[in-house]
Formats: sequence, structure tokens, C-alpha cells
Amino acid sequence: MQKLYRRALCAFVLILFLDALLSAVLIERSYLSQSLLLPQGGGQAVRWRHTLTAVPWNPGFIHVDEAVRDGLRFDLNLPADSDPIVSADLLAEDGKGSPTLADFSAYDILSFVARCSPANTLLFAASIHDEHLSQSGNFLTYLPATTYFSCNEEGVPVSLDLKRLTIPEWWFESPQRDLAHQEYRLDRVARLVFGATWQSRHGVPAHVEIDKLTLRGRDYRPVGWMAGIVAAGWIAFAVWFFRAHARALRSNVDTQLNQDLPLVAYRQLTLEPHRDKEKASVLEFIATNFSDPTLDLERVAAATGTNRTKVNSVLKSELGMTFTNYLNKLRLTEAARQLTENSDMTVAEISSAVGYANVSYFNKLFKEAYSCTPKAFRTLADHPDRLEQPAGPVQEVASS
Repeated sequence: MQKLYRRALCAFVLILFLDALLSAVLIERSYLSQSLLLPQGGGQAVRWRHTLTAVPWNPGFIHVDEAVRDGLRFDLNLPADSDPIVSADLLAEDGKGSPTLADFSAYDILSFVARCSPANTLLFAASIHDEHLSQSGNFLTYLPATTYFSCNEEGVPVSLDLKRLTIPEWWFESPQRDLAHQEYRLDRVARLVFGATWQSRHGVPAHVEIDKLTLRGRDYRPVGWMAGIVAAGWIAFAVWFFRAHARALRSNVDTQLNQDLPLVAYRQLTLEPHRDKEKASVLEFIATNFSDPTLDLERVAAATGTNRTKVNSVLKSELGMTFTNYLNKLRLTEAARQLTENSDMTVAEISSAVGYANVSYFNKLFKEAYSCTPKAFRTLADHPDRLEQPAGPVQEVASS
């Protein structure tokens, strides 16, 4: 059994280590992160072209630095007497430079660092193509999912929740658009807009830098795989352990019964051939009175006309046991026999029949001897394929 427990402990530690390693890898994979503008391994299906919007059209309102490929740089020069619609845009294009739609459905967050000089409050909008309402290339018909962010000269880390953007009321002014339909999908994004608001400084030249544009999200499929693999691993470990434990327990019981086989000789004592009548008397008296709860060393000595030292000497020389150990062996071996042969008797009845008045003490001794409780032993004994009783002639406990 100790060997099994050592193997089980090693397997337990190994599974824990593998689970921790697997969890770290799969949980890490569940966190999605993609740089929006920098090239990714294997190439990107969508590329982003820098452009601008100015309504009314006046190139002096905004200037976009298209030479910057890893971010967005633009200068604002808003007139003091009006609030024009001005923005720096990123248009989605395919590898051939044609307009396309980007799929952001796997992402929840768009993060970036915003620097503004002077400090400013800007608009962010994602122009989303609606297959029922949008006209290709006419961004006024695209659904504008909008929010706002602040920036200053030091740089502000910004995280925009792409799933919680707002659709402005003006977009629903058309009779075909229902104001109650506020939902939108992120799988058809055509343009990203970074623009001025009515709170932006007017009459003052401003510079804006948007860096480290990154999409972030969670893919819970690796977490599901992790849970399934971990559960399967522990189930397999449990099945293996319980089967191995049952086999080891059965083997241990078989071995113990084989070792105890000579002690059942009290059933067929043939003591007459012994030349040492005193020795035979001691063995015979113990073998025939072991089930008496009051049997002790003094009583054996008195009944056989010997003394305590002689009784112990006989048992030590013949069996290599003390009186107490031999008495318990006889009782427990008889209990094992009755558990296998007398299914009608309860454990308490068997305990009393073999000389133990205290059932708890009997259970404790039986488990120490057979590595299982009496009830478990009986269950094993009820299945011939699990517990084979040792065969062969009963041996005699005493030697001539």
C-alpha cells in the first residue's frame, strides 16, 4: 500500500504541475491583444489609411501627418466663430488598397495613449456598416458608435469599451431609423474617427498624438478547453487511484490471509505427536479458549500449570509472538473467516464471538491487520474474483 501511496502522491504532484502549466498557457491565450497599426506576424487582412474629415470643407481646420505609420498625428486649428466637424480618420482597406470592413467582434477594448497640447476633450467614433441602411462610401449613412475621452500634454492612457459606445440621436432623424434600436455589431467597422468636440479649444492651434492603438479582448474557448482537460485529468487520476487502491487492497488481504493460514490450526489441532506435553498444553489451551473475552496470561499459566515466563517462552519459540499478539492473531483470523463464511452475522456479533467486547477496538485492530475495515473486507470477500481464499491443507501451529 505504501508503494501505491507514493506513486499516487507523485502522480498528484505531476498533475498539479501540468495543470498549472496548462492553465497559465491557455489563460494567457484567452487574453487577446492586437496592435491596430503595427504589422502583425503573418500579415494583416485589414490595413488602416490615414485621412481626415472637415465639414465645411476647409483644409486649414486640420492637418494629418500621414507619414506616421505607428500612430496618429494631427493638428487642429478650429475657428473661433463656429464648430466645424473636424476629425482625423483611419479607413479600413484590404491589401489592394480597396475599402473593406474590419471585424472587431472578438475585442472589447480599444486602448491608446492620447497626448494633446493644449489639454482637450475629443470624440471617438467607429463607423459601422449597416447592411440595411448604409450606402457604400457614404459615411453619413454608417452607424456612428461614439464616445469621448480626455487628453493632456503628459499623455493619458485611454481604454474605450467598444461594447458600450453610444449612437447619437441625430443619426435616427431619418424616418427609416428607429430610436429604440440602439444595438450595434462590431464585425463591420469601416472607419475609426478621432475628432474635435464643442469643448475643444477654438482659435488656438492644437496638436494631438494618438499612440499605441491596441485592441484587447477575451476568448473564453481556451478557458473552456482548460476546464475540460483539467477535469478529464483529475477524473482519470481518480479512476486510476481507486482501481489501483482496490487491487492493492485485495492483494494485501490475500497476502495477509496467506500469512495467517498457519494460525487457523486451532481448528484441526493434532498435538499428540508433540513430545513436549507442557508446550502442547499451552498451545491447545490458548487455541481452544481464545474467544473468551476474559482470557489473559495469568489464566493460561494457571490452567496449564506453568508460569507467565514459560507461556511467553513457548509462544516466542514456536510462533515468534508475544501472548497478546498471538491472541489477537487468532481472534482476527477467526473474524476474517466468519466474515467470509457467515454473511448473516453482523460485525458486532462477530466481534463478540471472537472475544472482543468493544466493537470499535475490534475494528481498529482488524484494519491494522488487513488494511481495511471488516465491512470492506466482507465486500471484497463477496466477490470471488476480488478475493481468493488461500487453498491448501491447514498447517499445524506447533512443531514437534
